[in-house]
Amino acid sequence: MFSNEGLVSCDTFVVMGDVTNTGEVVFGKNSDRPKGEVQEVVSVEPQIHEPGTKLKCTYIEIDQVTSTLGVVLSKPAWMWGAEMGANQAGVVIGNEAVWNRLSCSSHDLVSRLLGMDLLRLGLERGNTAREAVEVITSLLEKYGQGGQCSDIVPDFSYHNSFLIADQTEAWVLETADRLWAAEKVERGCRNISNCLSIGTRVDLCSRGLMETAKENGWWNGVEPFNWAIVLGGGASGELENPDSRWRCGKNLLEENAKLGKFRVEDMMEVLRDEKSGINRPGGDFPTAGSQVSSLGCDTARACHWLTATLAPSRSVFKPFVFCSSNKITGLTQSPAGVRLAPGERKHPLWKVVEAGKEGGEEIRQLESWCLETGDQERRKPFSEIDNVFNEAVEKEFNLRQF
Repeated sequence: MFSNEGLVSCDTFVVMGDVTNTGEVVFGKNSDRPKGEVQEVVSVEPQIHEPGTKLKCTYIEIDQVTSTLGVVLSKPAWMWGAEMGANQAGVVIGNEAVWNRLSCSSHDLVSRLLGMDLLRLGLERGNTAREAVEVITSLLEKYGQGGQCSDIVPDFSYHNSFLIADQTEAWVLETADRLWAAEKVERGCRNISNCLSIGTRVDLCSRGLMETAKENGWWNGVEPFNWAIVLGGGASGELENPDSRWRCGKNLLEENAKLGKFRVEDMMEVLRDEKSGINRPGGDFPTAGSQVSSLGCDTARACHWLTATLAPSRSVFKPFVFCSSNKITGLTQSPAGVRLAPGERKHPLWKVVEAGKEGGEEIRQLESWCLETGDQERRKPFSEIDNVFNEAVEKEFNLRQF
């Protein structure tokens, strides 16, 4: 039995290079989380680990690998995992909560890997989008997914879908307990929301998926196998609903990409769209953080613009380019401590955005500077790239205080 209990959260988007103005892949995500939860932006340097090392994720311990990639993460402050992020190899991932015929609270609340843990592990271990798919699915099959997904909403659990992209391709990966299916994206636009969206095109899947579906009576083996219908358990109706965020997001992407000139700024506007419900500046599940990424080409590295604050309509997208000094300013990092209450986790930038003015010409000028500076930095030789994210955060913080 499944139940989404009326909860809503998150939308993730990708526009492939054949319909963007620069020929680069453009990625975007809004992370909608329980009201009161703080999202921080942090970076983790690449690391070498001794054989036999264990890694503590949010709830469980797993085997560590010998080397991990450097990452930048936008994450709920209370957990190990992340809602979205990027790695030094140019891979980006966003995840969504989904419910399906295998959703069951008593089973899903058992501590395993959270979907956000799987996302971070995919970034730390995947050099390409396809590698990240393999990392996530192998860990899903080995350890499973589960555990309390909020420190505010009681008994809140869900399964996960992921949109994973790099400079050349993207993958939609959707899960139902330990079962999964993946669809490769090479052209046009794709988005995911809080529903299964893979249909009859299944490019990769868990071993024995179709046999399992037949044995359980979910699929007759005669009609084409449709992942969303077979595993949705009746929950796929949202895809036919013209008012759903999934459909609205799809329409927004296609409208902006129809001339083949989709821009980073267009993705920011999609994330700021309130009419569709994609941008949620208030309510029980507000947008707690946003990310837009341009994934690079022969003449430019990837650049990731992150807000680190509530609601993209009142926030500034600040540029992050991997460089020789990726340490993130403390202005976007929450106080440490496992016993802190949600309200005690607010980082300095969160506080001033939450309490201060929402916009104005100075804020708009700052975001224009962020767009221009991010694009300039990513075209420099690696040794000359500056940590402009910290500079942008400090500029915003100072503007918001007055």
